Amino acid sequence: MYKKNTTSIIGIIITILILILIVIFSNMKEENKSFLEGTMSKIVMPIQNGLTYLKNKLAGNDSFFENLDSIKQENEELKKKNSELEESLRELEIIKSENEVLKEYMKMTEKYAEYSTVPANVINKDTSNYSYTIVINVGSNNGIQSNMAVISENGLVGYVLSVTDTTAKVQTIIDPASSVSANISTTRDTIVCRGILENTNKIRATYIPTEANLVIGDSIETSGMGGIYPKGIHIGTITEIKNTKNPIDRYALVETAVDFSKLETVLVVTMQNT
Repeated sequence: MYKKNTTSIIGIIITILILILIVIFSNMKEENKSFLEGTMSKIVMPIQNGLTYLKNKLAGNDSFFENLDSIKQENEELKKKNSELEESLRELEIIKSENEVLKEYMKMTEKYAEYSTVPANVINKDTSNYSYTIVINVGSNNGIQSNMAVISENGLVGYVLSVTDTTAKVQTIIDPASSVSANISTTRDTIVCRGILENTNKIRATYIPTEANLVIGDSIETSGMGGIYPKGIHIGTITEIKNTKNPIDRYALVETAVDFSKLETVLVVTMQNT
C-alpha cells in the first residue's frame, strides 16, 4: 500500500510541473522562448530525473524487502524440512544398528545351537594393567548366575564373576587373573592359558607337555575341564613359541579370537543342550 501511494504522488508532482511549464511556455513571446526553453530545460530535467530516480528507487526497495521476507520464510521452511530429514536419518541409523545386532545374535545362536544362551550387550569395560573385566546388561532376572561361560561369535570371552538383578560382571580370558584349561587342536595336548599384564589381544599358553609338537597357527580351544567352560569353544591361535633352556618352562603366545577392544555383543551359556 505504501509503495502504491508514494509512486502515485511522485507521478502527480511530475505531471503538474510539466503542465505548468507548458502553460508558461505557450504564452511567451517567440523571441524569449528559445532562451527560456534552454534555461527551463536545465532546471526541470534534473528535477524530473531525480524524481524518476526516487520513484524507481522506492519501488525497487519495496520489492527488495518483499523478496527478503519471502526468502526468510523459505529459509525457515527449509530449516524445518532439514531438521525433519535429520531426525528420520537418525531413526534409520538406530533401526539399522538394531538390525545388525539382531543379525549378530542370530548368527551366534545358530553357531552355538547346542547351548541354551542368553544374549547381552557390553555396557561397561574395566581395563587396567592388572585387570580386564566387562559388565553386561543381563543379570539374575534373566537367569544369569556366577561361573556361567560367556562367548561371542568369534570365540571365548570369559565367565560370570558376579551378578545383580539386571547386570553381570564378566572376567575375560585376557585378565591376568584368568586361567583356562585348553587343548591344542592338532595334537589334543592339554595346556593352560592365562592373561598377560598390559596385553589386550594375547594370552600365554603354559604347562605344555614336553613331547607336544607346537606349530605356529595351531588353534586353541577349551578342554571342557574345570567345570566352567564347555568343551570345544575356540580361544585363539598360536602366534609365537618361546623355547627355554628347561623344556618344561617353554610357553607360547596365543592371539585371542575375540577382539576385546571392539566387543559389543555376547552370549551367556546357561546350559548345554543334550
